Amino acid sequence: MLGSLAWILRRGNTNKVTICFSVCQTAIVLWIISQLMILFSVTEKQLWISYIIGNIGISTFSPVWLMFSSEFSDIKHKIINYAPVISFLSMIMILTNPIHKIYYADFGTGNITYGILFYVFQIIYYICIIAGITMMCIKHIRGKSRITKQIMLLTLSASVPMAVNTLTVTGIINVGIELTPLFFAFSSIMILIAISRFGLLNINRIAINDTIDNISGGVIVFDSENNLSYINKYAENIFRDIENFDMLRRKTGLDMDDDFQSGEISFESRYYNIKQSFCSDRSGSIMARIIIINNVTEYYELARTERQLSIEQERNRIAQEIHDSAGHTFTLISSLARMLKVRLSDNDEINECISEIDGLSRSGVTQLRCSINNLRDDTFMKSVTGAVRSIADAVRNIDIDLCIQGTEDERYSFCIRQVYDNCRETITNAMRYSDAEHIDIIIKFMSDRLEIYILDNGRGCKKIKENNGMQGIRRRTEGLGGTVRFSSVEGEGFTTIIKIPV
Repeated sequence: MLGSLAWILRRGNTNKVTICFSVCQTAIVLWIISQLMILFSVTEKQLWISYIIGNIGISTFSPVWLMFSSEFSDIKHKIINYAPVISFLSMIMILTNPIHKIYYADFGTGNITYGILFYVFQIIYYICIIAGITMMCIKHIRGKSRITKQIMLLTLSASVPMAVNTLTVTGIINVGIELTPLFFAFSSIMILIAISRFGLLNINRIAINDTIDNISGGVIVFDSENNLSYINKYAENIFRDIENFDMLRRKTGLDMDDDFQSGEISFESRYYNIKQSFCSDRSGSIMARIIIINNVTEYYELARTERQLSIEQERNRIAQEIHDSAGHTFTLISSLARMLKVRLSDNDEINECISEIDGLSRSGVTQLRCSINNLRDDTFMKSVTGAVRSIADAVRNIDIDLCIQGTEDERYSFCIRQVYDNCRETITNAMRYSDAEHIDIIIKFMSDRLEIYILDNGRGCKKIKENNGMQGIRRRTEGLGGTVRFSSVEGEGFTTIIKIPV
């Protein structure tokens, strides 16, 4: 017992767990010493001193064992902190026994008879030890077999001597000597194995376990039979209720044979990198299979972002090339057409053709700008207002006023593309045919429908003939269950009214 106590003091940490465990060991040592003293006691006084020392050990061990079990299993309650009160009351009753004779009814060198208080405190001691063992078992259940051998050794170290002591006190076993200290030697062996083999109370082991439990990565250990030996909190949150290596393989879908080193999986919308390694003994036999799990979702997201940036850069490059080449050509054609119109003002037929060229060029520039904006950035397609405003901003030769009435929300998102195409076609027609200088666009967000009014101040017409562009507007609108109306008066511009039900 002294050897195991020295081992604890040398390798243990100065925390509450180690202190309680050391006190338990010291209490057992006192009990054994008292039994040795009893063997050599001649007088009643010597016997009384021997029993006092033994009772100090007995009364201390059980309450402190309860405190140790509470700390070790992390099942804490305020009332457990008052357990030493049991030891204090017990010693008061023993020391004052000559007065009341309740603890020892008769105490002499030839005969010792136990009183009622003796049995009361024995029951209390047993309750403390059983409660401690129960806490150990609860930790074992919560830990899913991760510390089974430790729990078994610690439980046996307390339960075996307690059982022998019970049988001795009740007279079931009566061999003329006290067997309990002898079986505490058995407890000492169990405790020494727990300390040396499993690193119980070792500061390095405690620190390593705490560190592994709190790292942002998973660690799973399987024994030589591929049964789960250890799993930290991170891995447990990912792969719940795994008991052996085969269950992990089924969950990951990886063919993790002995040659497997690493691989990546997609699991519950996240990506993980899984690495496998082995721990071998001196003879080369595999003792454990170690699985390391890292979350690599961030790298997948970075790669996805990088691809999007590359695409965006290429779109911008193409858009710039189109703007510099085709855009310049359309603008030049439009400028030349206006110059010809001034010089040939007397020929109406030629002027009409030149106006057509000018309108086509300007509408071509507008459509080109819209396409360029679509290449560079499609964020304007997130709302009806943004889509229409992108068209208005692309027009240079005509003033456009955009008026928004009501509040837009997600209910109108279903028709963004159709509204964008309809408005672009209407403005293009105005630039191509009407010679308009100003366009008003009114968008009304109503509770049950969306209304769009597009009015220009161009030359208008007597009779409306729906061309392909206007037919496209009608087809798109009616496809959404809406209606479209075109109206015009010669010399007073052209009006388009679109109504789309929500």
